[in-house]
Amino acid sequence: MDPRTPVIVGVGQAEQRSGDPADALEPVALLEGAARAAGDDARAAILDRVDTVAVVAIVSWPYPDPGAVLARRLGLGGLRRTMTSTVGGNSPQLLVNTVAPMIERGDADVVLLGGAECMHTRWTARREPKSWLSWPTTSDPPCPVVIGDDRPGNSEYELAHGAAAPVQVYPLLETARRATTGRSVDAHQVALSELWSDFSAVAATNPHAWSQAAWTPEEIRTVTAENRMITFPYPKRMCANIAVDQAAALVLCSYETARAAGVSEDRLVFPRSGADAHDHYFFTERDRLDTSPAIGAAGRAALEGAGVGLDEVARFDLYSCFPVAVEIALDALGLSGGHPRTADR
Repeated sequence: MDPRTPVIVGVGQAEQRSGDPADALEPVALLEGAARAAGDDARAAILDRVDTVAVVAIVSWPYPDPGAVLARRLGLGGLRRTMTSTVGGNSPQLLVNTVAPMIERGDADVVLLGGAECMHTRWTARREPKSWLSWPTTSDPPCPVVIGDDRPGNSEYELAHGAAAPVQVYPLLETARRATTGRSVDAHQVALSELWSDFSAVAATNPHAWSQAAWTPEEIRTVTAENRMITFPYPKRMCANIAVDQAAALVLCSYETARAAGVSEDRLVFPRSGADAHDHYFFTERDRLDTSPAIGAAGRAALEGAGVGLDEVARFDLYSCFPVAVEIALDALGLSGGHPRTADR
């Protein structure tokens, strides 16, 4: 075993459902809980060895350098660097793909990586009767290492036509996808609701999931007072829920450090391969709205890097804020058409 091989030694999650915003933890405090849970999961004193802290960009509270705040809360004395990302759903995996080679090269040895949002508390505090959040601010300089594309998410042309927020853009992609499939509006709604019902069934078994209701396809696609239409064709239960207070963290390190710290062999997870790709940045500049060549390219590159074929993969974890990106990913990865393992999505 190459001693510099990167391994994941611990993972942790945390959430809060405070009824009073004044009692709620700030995002980095919630992340601290997830980080300590990740340290406990390693079943070894690994947090004491952290030299790099990488935190996904936090939207719900302004931290110039969230990694520095987290390091102070954890009392990390051997810190060499902090890192953060730009905003985007790809950011957590992008950070993993960035720090794993750093460990392999010897540029980092033990990396604490995580993210947190407390939008549920932020939005609750804005409702009547309003609450004042006394969460701290810091005078840290901006994080020196920012991973990702920091351009605005929309072009001036898109903004001029009202395509600014995700709930205004993804429905356009969904309509293009429906046209490609040749489905009627009703048939497409059925297909989307069946896909999302699978996800809700998985969430219902996860104690860390914010919503643990196993919705039926009919409950997902039927518009009601509790399931209002957000932007056609998406009612509320087809859209991502940003109003959550959740955090997650993991610890990566070199194989030699994991063993020296006393992490047992059966606790080690080896990240075999990772790949990043992007389509044309602004969606109106893409050739088509119903496909993603980038997802296909990244998937093929990740499989090639791991030295495995598609049929050797036992589980697929496909993420998106809206159904269309999952549908497009299934196509791009060759998993459409009733592939037996898509039942695990």
